Amino acid sequence: MPPTAPAAVLEHLRRARDHADRNYDQPLDLEQLAAVAGISKFHFQRLFTATYGLSPAEHLSRRRIERAQDLLRATNLTVTEVCMTVGFSSLGSFSARFRELVGETPSQFRSRYANGAPRIPGCYLFMAGLAERHVESASEEKQPGRAGQ
Repeated sequence: MPPTAPAAVLEHLRRARDHADRNYDQPLDLEQLAAVAGISKFHFQRLFTATYGLSPAEHLSRRRIERAQDLLRATNLTVTEVCMTVGFSSLGSFSARFRELVGETPSQFRSRYANGAPRIPGCYLFMAGLAERHVESASEEKQPGRAGQ
């Protein structure tokens, strides 16, 4: 049986994994995830890999590719727009990682779903994202104790 993290540390690892799952589209690094877990980055790397069987970077990359698959199936976003939307900064690294995990290029993947249901226009997705950020920033402004109150 492979080694896993002590039970007392699992909650911290789950918190960091959940943070990565929620914020997959943001630039996250080992130091940030370790800070969320409250563990040194080297210890976090070892414990996360032992517990989940993937390094934090591999987990984040897989989460991004899963979301990219959803977007390629359901939207009319270009491959480049999908790449940037899910948090990759390079189309080349996105395409290579996508092919490695899925077994085909993003364009080939999308073409398999070309005759499916109508696609969601990308502008709706971007508007929804902007609306969510606007609501979050508005609620932050209304918190008690903030300047301008």
